[in-house]
Amino acid sequence: MSTQDRGTLGSMPSMSAMLAPLLPARLPLSPALLRQFDTPGPRYTSYPTADRFHEAFGPGQALQALQQRGLGIAGHGHAPLSVYVHIPFCESVCYYCACNKVITRHHERAAEYLAALDREIALVQAALGGDANGGRLPVSQLHFGGGSPTFLSDAEIGHVMASLRGTFRVLDDAEVSIEVDPRTVTPERLAALRGLGCNRLSFGVQDFDRSVQEAVHRLQPFEQVRELMTAARALGYASINADLIYGLPRQTPASFARTIAQIGELRPDRIALYAYAHLPQRFKPQRRIDPLALPSAAQRVAMLGNAIDGLLARGYDYIGMDHFALADDSLAVAKRQGRLHRNFQGYSTQPDCDLIGLGVSAIGRIGATYSQNAKTLPEYYDALRQGQLPVVRGIALERDDIMRRAVIMALMCQGRVDFESFGLAYLVDVRRYFEDEIARLAPLADAGLVEVEADAIQVTPTGWYLVRAIAAVFDRYLQHDARRERYSRVI
Repeated sequence: MSTQDRGTLGSMPSMSAMLAPLLPARLPLSPALLRQFDTPGPRYTSYPTADRFHEAFGPGQALQALQQRGLGIAGHGHAPLSVYVHIPFCESVCYYCACNKVITRHHERAAEYLAALDREIALVQAALGGDANGGRLPVSQLHFGGGSPTFLSDAEIGHVMASLRGTFRVLDDAEVSIEVDPRTVTPERLAALRGLGCNRLSFGVQDFDRSVQEAVHRLQPFEQVRELMTAARALGYASINADLIYGLPRQTPASFARTIAQIGELRPDRIALYAYAHLPQRFKPQRRIDPLALPSAAQRVAMLGNAIDGLLARGYDYIGMDHFALADDSLAVAKRQGRLHRNFQGYSTQPDCDLIGLGVSAIGRIGATYSQNAKTLPEYYDALRQGQLPVVRGIALERDDIMRRAVIMALMCQGRVDFESFGLAYLVDVRRYFEDEIARLAPLADAGLVEVEADAIQVTPTGWYLVRAIAAVFDRYLQHDARRERYSRVI
């Protein structure tokens, strides 16, 4: 499951008395804090966020950005790239899903898609050129998302890998990750993926409770996931992630606590804990969910609190937002050392770098631009048949956007903005330039979420749990947005 803007808690003003006995001691969030700061807001896998992209930025602008990058005059020159490949197909629909997907059991449809991917890769290669010596450009991070990438056969995944390796030089220590639907793989398939170069896996678990799985149309027994994780470890995968979702129909604090205990038994290296966002007006599959079966706001908060409590007690570090990692995992080490980064896949140890997005709906970032491909297969195929990049919208960042992006990512990743170093980097008086934003931090500072010091802004340990609310203060677009409710909520 690709990183999405998930999660909505609903209005909180009448439940402080209900929440007090439900919040565990480890979670430093009082009902009053939740009521005050649990507002809708972006997840900031980018800034500006994808909903700010516009159609005035199209294939011509995306091509120019790639060409400038190839010439070493934009972004990070010839530093290693990150590559994301979107595979949209799924055999069956999960009712909670908000991903860009195509539901089909006709696996032959993949052939046309792979041919289109080949054409897109060739267009990107032509625009980028090679490195200083005419060789393939290095890639330090390669991620397959969806949809369900494992909808493809091993041979088809191998075909995509070969196309990518023929275009890019995937570094020996590159992170090569793939999202795995446990219902579509076996230990033998995991071995084949390992042989193709994948060294990281992300399992879509969501919940182990049978009743919840039935309610969201995704049956996968605990024993099946356990077998796959055991096999992955034996095969030498460097990292295993598991996705969980709270707030699904038929979930209760007690049932989700059992799922947390079971995931603790499996002990994946990383865990992504998402809040379900019930937005049936936007996502058609969610209309199959009975709204009366959804847990109450108080139950959702209890699930979150108990989950954080349970994961911390089992040796996981809270990374930020919805990410947890074992204390010796590279993500946890990076947080302790102040080396966290954030991109469209969430938190990462990889240095900030340009991103090539391939496939339908994929988002790329080159230098000071973002671009997004067509969201439907007909549009995607048509653009490529015409010999042009399938980009339909994007944005070229202004200086203000770049500075705000730096502030937001510093808060989200390091929890601190140092005024002197930031001022030297951007030739700006931080206190003067962000005077209004610093003033708007006052309520968060009064609540103990952030400290505004003479020389820095510092997120407190409590503030890490609401860091989206802190970052949102510096979002120029959001502050003037009357449609803020379309975002997921902070908790």
